[in-house]
Amino acid sequence: MSEKNKQPEKKFSTGAISATVWKNEGKSKDGTEREFNSVSLERRYKDKDDKWQSTTSLRVSDLPKVALVANKAFEYLVLKDELSA
Repeated sequence: MSEKNKQPEKKFSTGAISATVWKNEGKSKDGTEREFNSVSLERRYKDKDDKWQSTTSLRVSDLPKVALVANKAFEYLVLKDELSA
């Protein structure tokens, strides 16, 4: 599947702030195939033409919401790993 069409594993949002969990595939240093997760943060907003846009630039006032969604993503990943162990 192309990176452009890749679907997120999970998304946590509060207001305009979201944390998206992605499943990735890669190789370790020894060449072994492995899966790992990454998390992206973004803020949605409407531009001057009233169209929705997104950015990774965050305002100081966004940080409490960033902390909340980042914590939810962390909790999801830790609990998911514990359930599969």
